[in-house]
Amino acid sequence: MLLTASDLTKAHGMRTLFKGVSLSIAEGDRLALIGPNGAGKSTLLRMLALREEPDAGSVRTPRGMVSVYVPQRDDFPDGQTARGAVAEAALECARCHGDEHDALVLAGVILGKIGFDEERMDAPLSTLSGGWRKRCSIAAGLARAGGTPDLLLLDEPTNHLDVEGLEWLERFLVKGAQDIQAGTSVFVTHDRVFLERVATRVGELSRAYPGGVFIADGGVDEFARRKAEFLEAQGRAQASLANEVRIDNAWLGRSAQARRTKAKGRIDDSADRREQLAELSRRNAAAASGGARVDFTGSGRRTRRLIWAQGVSVALGGRTLFAGLDVELVPGDCIAVMGPNGSGKTTLLRTLVGERMPDTGTVSRADPAPRVVTLSQQRAELDGTMTLKDAICPVGDKVLFRGGEMHITAWSRRFLFDDDQLLQQISRLSGGELARAHIARMMLEPADVLVLDEPTNDLDLPTLGVLEQSIEEFSGPVLLVTHDRAMLERLATQVIVLGGPGGESAQVADLEQALRALKSFEAAAESADSRASTPRAAATTAPAPTQRKKLSYKDQREYDGIEAAIAAAEAVASKADEHMNDPSLQSNHVAFRKACDASAAAHTEVARLYARWEELEAKLR
Repeated sequence: MLLTASDLTKAHGMRTLFKGVSLSIAEGDRLALIGPNGAGKSTLLRMLALREEPDAGSVRTPRGMVSVYVPQRDDFPDGQTARGAVAEAALECARCHGDEHDALVLAGVILGKIGFDEERMDAPLSTLSGGWRKRCSIAAGLARAGGTPDLLLLDEPTNHLDVEGLEWLERFLVKGAQDIQAGTSVFVTHDRVFLERVATRVGELSRAYPGGVFIADGGVDEFARRKAEFLEAQGRAQASLANEVRIDNAWLGRSAQARRTKAKGRIDDSADRREQLAELSRRNAAAASGGARVDFTGSGRRTRRLIWAQGVSVALGGRTLFAGLDVELVPGDCIAVMGPNGSGKTTLLRTLVGERMPDTGTVSRADPAPRVVTLSQQRAELDGTMTLKDAICPVGDKVLFRGGEMHITAWSRRFLFDDDQLLQQISRLSGGELARAHIARMMLEPADVLVLDEPTNDLDLPTLGVLEQSIEEFSGPVLLVTHDRAMLERLATQVIVLGGPGGESAQVADLEQALRALKSFEAAAESADSRASTPRAAATTAPAPTQRKKLSYKDQREYDGIEAAIAAAEAVASKADEHMNDPSLQSNHVAFRKACDASAAAHTEVARLYARWEELEAKLR
């Protein structure tokens, strides 16, 4: 065994994450750790990597075993290159003995073997995609181990990876890269396609199991089958034990004389059975809780066409995001939008629902205008200072859902929140909890059209399954942006692929065709970059196309998120305008003046963000 963990326990404050977890990892294993949000998966992974001490229990490894831990978030200094980051990591390994030259040589070797060319090695990491930065993080871990480690531990490695990055990581973990073999790995992920393609074993961390974890050999489908069998057997055990306890209760209810001799032993046995029943009840209740109960409320509107766009084009900073798009939203459709960062996915959504005007073309809507309910990627609509109660129950202590009233405590439990979280500020919620809070708010609004921008971010597997089912059952059209291949495969009736080097797009019928279109766009972009960097012959009179420049780390981060920031700012401006036009303010000059100032400030912020986008685009030219 490469690693044996025994009776691991960890608590944060008064809350126990897990207790008595035991597992082992053999050479060649690719163990996937899954589980509900907040179960402690990342904490357990850090313990296996010897980065965090358990409150109780132990982790044992053979003498000389070398492991590599890659955290969920990349953390590279501004301006650092891939070669510099990996060389810095290599200085920590014994093989280099602190020699900078040896560290640079090792860095170049490792980066080359996992696909970096010389140009990417020396480019600032801030200019590379999430997939290449993840490769660099893995390369840095490998360098700390001096090359190929015995055990590779990855925390949420699929987060924010595009399709190319996901496919590379799958190949690397299964087959390695040249003579660098991942060998044995443990990873935390909720990507179902990745799980099925990579995992040889799947373990779920949950209070539903004795010892806090259930592990099965095989991929995620085999795990689901074995899990169902185990939970069914556990349910039968509870029913059988409950029957024995009922018999005990009847016996204990008799008079002392009727119980006669040997009573003490039977009373002790009965107490043991009660304890066992209580434990089984707790475990089966945890298993039954599943994911959040997502159920979007459709308006039932049967209008044939709700939104339709003809010849729509949008350009920013002199760069065409998309051009000549024709789109039609009708009930029952789920139109997915795919493309790399900055290709205009969020901009297209906002254009279709009327939050911004296209540069050319027209967008038409049915009369009366369809009601649109949106879940944004940045989850920015909720004020971080408001409480969870105010966020998911805007008025009073009850919500109106599907024509009936429900108390706030029952409503919050539907989304797996504890009662004591209701007074907690939104800013203190985890990513998964914040996503569930937004979904809870959305479900209170009857919708003609659902707009979901990266809805799977931070959601656990049970909630993902419930979310998919709710989208599938929604009667109106759905606009969906996601990199979750399982969700796209199940739900998309049409896929719009953005990202062509000249603003080209493709409209295809399924995920397989969409992946081919993405690869075609990537090849075209690489070809255009290659032509731009090749000197033209002297006789050529046409000017060579210019290669796009690179942004600094901070600018690139700002650029990647600026579409979402503009969307959030425009939402704030829209709400400010509604408040300013409230008739009740007309008689209160002070309040009306404040509302006007707030509206002006909100629109100024929108203008500033658009100007900043133009400025960042100019830096790229």
